[in-house]
Amino acid sequence: MSLRSATEADWPSVWSIIRQVAAAGNTYSLEPDVSESAAKEYWMGPGLSAFVAEDAGEIVGTYTLRANQRGLGSHVANAGYMVRPGFDGRGIGFRLAEHSLAQARAAGFQAMQFNAVVSTNHRAIALWQRLGFSIVGTIPKAFRHLELGLVDLHIMHRFL
Repeated sequence: MSLRSATEADWPSVWSIIRQVAAAGNTYSLEPDVSESAAKEYWMGPGLSAFVAEDAGEIVGTYTLRANQRGLGSHVANAGYMVRPGFDGRGIGFRLAEHSLAQARAAGFQAMQFNAVVSTNHRAIALWQRLGFSIVGTIPKAFRHLELGLVDLHIMHRFL
């Protein structure tokens, strides 16, 4: 598996992943029926750095890296990750995460923060904790999970 910057030619594959992950309604606050143009702006718009994981010519995962805040908060990175449905449990998320931490360091960020980790996404929480992230806050019932109803969101952070 190789990781690289996403190109315009990768967009159809990235869009396929985003569409499926958003539609599930269990890990991302994106609208389950997010439009392609809104998804592209969210993932690959100005000020964002998008990357893909490619295995045997197929895009199997993606992440986007950005500053968590503008101006005086721009030294903290934020990222979003998606693995193609059906490819869970193959270490793709871990590879994306490691790559993103290295990219964030290289870009001069001093920390990384996730603003909205769904509390029922146990695999993601375990991955982030394994990589040194801590839950620094919880927002009660801030996510409308399509199957479970209102659930908490965690804010997670680590220094780089």
